Amino acid sequence: MVGLATQDSLGEAVEFVERFSTLSFTQLWDESFESWIAVGFTSQPAAILYSPDGVELGRWRGVFDEAEVLELAANA
Repeated sequence: MVGLATQDSLGEAVEFVERFSTLSFTQLWDESFESWIAVGFTSQPAAILYSPDGVELGRWRGVFDEAEVLELAANA
């Protein structure tokens, strides 16, 4: 899992990681917002699940069902 922060300053992104203990996965920061544009997202929360070989398995905008994500990941 990789988190991708774009809507905040670097300081705000670091504060978010510390406040919500999201240290169990890598967090990247992109001040340009180009990464989100590349994947077609304009707001958060949003998620994309990829298979180990890079095939997109699912895409969610807004709140998403954890059970659905886990099922897709288990079947990848």
